[in-house]
Amino acid sequence: MEHAENLSADAAQEAQADSAPGRAMRVAAALQAKGGEEFAKPGSIVEIKFVKGQSLSLTASRLLALMILTAGGDAWQDRPHRMRKADIRRGHKGNERISDMLEELHRTLFAIDDRSWRGKKATLRFSLISSSREEAEDTDGADAGWIEWEFTPDARKLIQESESYAVLNRQAVLGFRSSYALKLYEIGSLRLHRRQSTWKGDMAALRAALGISPEVYKDFAQLRRKVLEKAKAEIDQLAHFRVEWKEIRQGRTVTEIEFRFEPKDAPAQIATVDEIERHSTGRKARREGAVETVADTVEVGSVVKAAISALIAPEKSSEIVFPQGTIRFNAEGLAAIARSHGGGWDIDLIADAYRQQMGDRLAKLKGAKLTSSWTGFCESFVARRGRP
Repeated sequence: MEHAENLSADAAQEAQADSAPGRAMRVAAALQAKGGEEFAKPGSIVEIKFVKGQSLSLTASRLLALMILTAGGDAWQDRPHRMRKADIRRGHKGNERISDMLEELHRTLFAIDDRSWRGKKATLRFSLISSSREEAEDTDGADAGWIEWEFTPDARKLIQESESYAVLNRQAVLGFRSSYALKLYEIGSLRLHRRQSTWKGDMAALRAALGISPEVYKDFAQLRRKVLEKAKAEIDQLAHFRVEWKEIRQGRTVTEIEFRFEPKDAPAQIATVDEIERHSTGRKARREGAVETVADTVEVGSVVKAAISALIAPEKSSEIVFPQGTIRFNAEGLAAIARSHGGGWDIDLIADAYRQQMGDRLAKLKGAKLTSSWTGFCESFVARRGRP
């Protein structure tokens, strides 16, 4: 009898473990509770491949990102999720119909490597959205209502099991004007803090990852000009990192490409907060230097990520200043960022290097600009010097 009870307890424990969400959903729930513009997108969804010949438009990609943001830590659960239409429009203007975006999400197929019922290698194809409802327009206007949707069982399983995640910024997502740039931004955000912050693949893998149709940009020189260079320009401006790539050739033919993602330094992180507070009008001109040169970026997500992962942040962001002495006891929030993003280096060693680089500017920094700048410096410190 006792043996049977033990078996039942073990079975219940295993069932509970099977139903528990992975790290991606735990981080998503923490960021959702924290509030703000940052959210976690599961790595399994970031790296999912489009079925050959299919891809998402920029507007549908944005909507999917907002769905992930809204669902938060509950995205893996078998339940409906809801969002105001006005929240889809907020942050950008456009004439795209929300119904068109929803229908595009329904009909777009994705693919992952799987196993058949016989245990043989197989390809699983599925869509991410199983059902959706959109409230009809009324006298309050087209954006006054709500949408409701459910993720498919296959999508929920991927989301639930994902241990990796990319921390994205809502305003950055809405700021991209190229679907390829948005996709590369997600890939970079996912890989930035890995020991090897790179992505490498052949031309088929590149097209599958970015959703580039095999019918377009068949010549690599055209693909470089129309896709890669434009995506890089937007990412260098709107993300908390920069992207470079290396072309690997056989003879004159480019056979593989390797992207490298590098965190921006402290001054660029300060410019991030400045740019995100500005209107998107004129952003392209600023990027191209027609108006002014700004070391742009739009994400302070890594700051939130560090605070969440360390389970601290006692200071109010508006009151944070950089201390003159050790940061171990005088600024626990800043110390936690250094522990999370400093690669194992002594946090006071990093702090001394930061003071030296910033000089007199440091006395004027506080709040969000300081934490963003400090996070960027910790990341770039590790990128330059490696791990101890």
